[in-house]
Order: sequence, then C-alpha cells, then structure tokens
Amino acid sequence: MLDRATEQLLRELAPQVLGATIRRFRDFSAAEDAVQEALIAASAQWPRDGLPANPRAWLIQVASRRVVDEVRREAARRQREALVAAGPGFAIPALRENDDAVDDTLILLFLCCHPALTSASAIALTLRAVGGLTTAEIARAFLVPEAAMAQRISRAKQAIKTSGVPFRLPNPQDRCDRLRSVLHVLYLMFNEGYAATEGSELQRHDLASEAIRLTRLVRRLLRGDAEVEGLLALMLLTDARRLARTGPAGELIPLAEQDRSLWNRDLIAEGVALVSSALAQGSVGAYQLQAAIAAVHDESPDAAQTDWPQVLALYDLLEAMSDNPMVMLNRAVAVAMVHGPRAGLEQLNALEGDPRLAGNHRLDAVRAHLFDMAGERAAAVAHYLAAASQTSSLPERNYLLVRAARDSGHALG
Repeated sequence: MLDRATEQLLRELAPQVLGATIRRFRDFSAAEDAVQEALIAASAQWPRDGLPANPRAWLIQVASRRVVDEVRREAARRQREALVAAGPGFAIPALRENDDAVDDTLILLFLCCHPALTSASAIALTLRAVGGLTTAEIARAFLVPEAAMAQRISRAKQAIKTSGVPFRLPNPQDRCDRLRSVLHVLYLMFNEGYAATEGSELQRHDLASEAIRLTRLVRRLLRGDAEVEGLLALMLLTDARRLARTGPAGELIPLAEQDRSLWNRDLIAEGVALVSSALAQGSVGAYQLQAAIAAVHDESPDAAQTDWPQVLALYDLLEAMSDNPMVMLNRAVAVAMVHGPRAGLEQLNALEGDPRLAGNHRLDAVRAHLFDMAGERAAAVAHYLAAASQTSSLPERNYLLVRAARDSGHALG
C-alpha cells in the first residue's frame, strides 16, 4: 500500500519519465504504456523494498526495458531488425543523474501542443500526458462521451508520431505559435487541481502545484511575456487561499466566509507583483484581467470591504474580450454585489439555453446564490438542489445541499 508521499512522488515523476521515454524511443503510445507499467511496478516494489536512491532514474530504466522488450517481441514476430538497433536516434543513452537541463515535462508540454493537432486535441492529449487526468475526467471537461475522448487522444498521439517532430523544445517562433494552447492547458490543469470536478476531495494539490511549476518554467523560457506572467499571477493569487477553502472535515468554505489569516501572504505578494508588472506592459490579456480580479479579493481585509465596483469593471473588460459563459456567470455575481441581486439575476437570462452550460451545475448554483441574496428562499432551495444533482464533486454537492437545507428551514420558519 502506497503512502501519500510516495503516491504524490509518482504523480510528479510520471510526466517527467514519459517525456524522457518519448525522447529515447520516439513513440508516444509505446512510451505511455511502458511508463504505466513502470508506475505499477513501483507501486508494488517500493513499499516492499524501499524507495530507490534515484526514483526518477529507476522509473526511466524500467520503462525503457519495457519498450525494448516490446520492440524485440514485435521484431521477432515480423522477423526484422530490432527497432532499438535501427539508428542512433533510438539508442538508449546511459541514465544521467541530472536529466533536467531542459525539463522533459516542459518539452512534453510543447510537444502535445503541436500544430499538427487541433486545439481541442492538443489540450486533451496534454491533460492526459502531462496533467495525469484520466480520460473520463477530460471527457467531462469537454462534455463528450468517454469513448469519443479516448479516440481523440489516440488519434492525437498517432498524429504526433506521424509528424516525425523531434523531442526537443521548438524554436522561438514555434513556441509563440503554440503558446496559446500551452497556457490554456496549464490553466485547465490548475483549475482541476484547485476545484476537482469529481471525487471526495475539493482540491488536488499535486495537480495545482504541478501546473504552477510548469508555468514558472514557461515564464523562465519566455521572459517578459505578459500573459505568461498573468497566468502565473492568477495561479499564485488563487492558490494562496487553499488552506482556507476547506474546513476540518474537508467541507467547502466559500470565499466570503474564509479565515483570511490562513491565506498565504508570500504567494499574494508575488502574485500582485507579477500582475502589476504584466499590466504595466500595456498589452492586456484575459489571464492578466483574471489575476487582477483575484488580487482585488486577496488584498481586501475582509469580504465586506471588497472593492466590487472595481471587480465589476474588470469583468466588463474580460467579457468584452472573451465569449466565455463562466466569465458571464462571475460577472453576474459582481453585478449583484454592486447593483443588487435582481440586477444579477437579469444578467443570467442571457445564459439560458447556452449549450456550453448544459449539465453544468454552476448556472443553477449562481442563480441559487442570487435568489438567496434577494431573500427568495423557495427559489434558492430549488436551484441549490438542481445544482447539487448535477455536480460530481462530493464537497460541492454537500455544500449545496447544506445551503438548501438551511434555506428550507428559513422558509418553514
């Protein structure tokens, strides 16, 4: 049985080992299968034999042997020369203690966002290979059946293999071309880590931390890019609240009720400095605006003193550049805080029937919150219950049911 620390170590090492294995064998699918086998072997052996001196090198060695074995079996069946002897590009170099001069996970990130793929396929593949999300989790994020997502990911891996792209960082122009997809993937990775879409835990700290780590690497690679700085700032300003987001039993605590003394002031200071630097460059993007909104919340001494007019002004700018229903939902809350809950509810009418929100619990959750603000308890209860029935996150479901029960009691009283 793996302890939590070892389980987290394997999760952190998985994309690095996958990147190193792809580098050596130039076969995405074979490398992914081999790494999965290596992780299974580690899960069985490490608790019994102890942690190896170099866990990453151990995993790479095991995965490499798995690929070699498979290649040799395939070669025997086809009676042709083994793939590992085909040329110097496929030789297995000696393992190096520090194989991270350029982080293999970062190379893998840019590889998965190859222009041969559509944006949706690139994001799905990266969430699978780099983020460690399951196919089912990615399918839910894209609102498609799991089987369809599995096919999409399989086709994406084949497209990369066919393209013959070398496993190395792209040139500066290609980096810029792929950057939008890379940042979107990192944004989705962080969001899944900060607010898991399913399961008994509200947060997946390992996933959020890996998204932050990779974003720091991208920033180091692309110094001075305002949107990279904006995304990193957004992650830090949001992650700063992590300890205050759940109670002793793992229950969800909304922003307005959080103990702000638990917020990480070092992360807030770093995030504010980053977003200030990014905005000063003059080219304002969506991540910078979201970071600026997060900064307003983080710098408020308490919920009552939040500068909601400033938040609303920032959402106005964000909505003007982004046709995103989640932005519209959040803006409706800001409208309610500035102009009253009725005004916020009117804003939600524009989202009725939006197919992008079909089956998503957030529209009902926001509507319930605004009816709550307006004192319309029966309507709030109905929408809290509707939202609870749509979410796969147990902490979110419990929170919504508790709110519904509370308002039911008020209605009866």
